[in-house]
Amino acid sequence: MEARDQELKKELDATLHARRDLGEEYDSALVESFLEKIEQRVDGTVDRRVRRQLAEQQMVVARGGAQPGRPAGSHFGERYGFAIVTMVLAIPLSAIGVANADLAGLVVTWLGIVGVNVANAAHLWPWQRAADRRRASDWED
Repeated sequence: MEARDQELKKELDATLHARRDLGEEYDSALVESFLEKIEQRVDGTVDRRVRRQLAEQQMVVARGGAQPGRPAGSHFGERYGFAIVTMVLAIPLSAIGVANADLAGLVVTWLGIVGVNVANAAHLWPWQRAADRRRASDWED
């Protein structure tokens, strides 16, 4: 356990001991006090995370990177440059596929071209961005 977890455990133990000593008439005050400490801890964690993300965004903007709020790869050149290159390369690749395997070679070539472009664009899909955000734990600093 982390040091903060130990501190929280000690607070909970102290609250439970105080309940035993004071009796049930102080339950609501003790619970409110403990919940207030939990709320302060959560607020501190959220504040640190927001400050860190803001600082990271400011550094990216200062270095000339993507603008905050725009997903990486959303710039026109980044989004379409790869697709344009694959379309240019599609002509010789199609010729090679037809020369070696006729229609089946052409189909496999174009399936590969489409697959590579889909894989490249996958990081822009909303559900993929949501999955990337979920991977980061909300409780880690």
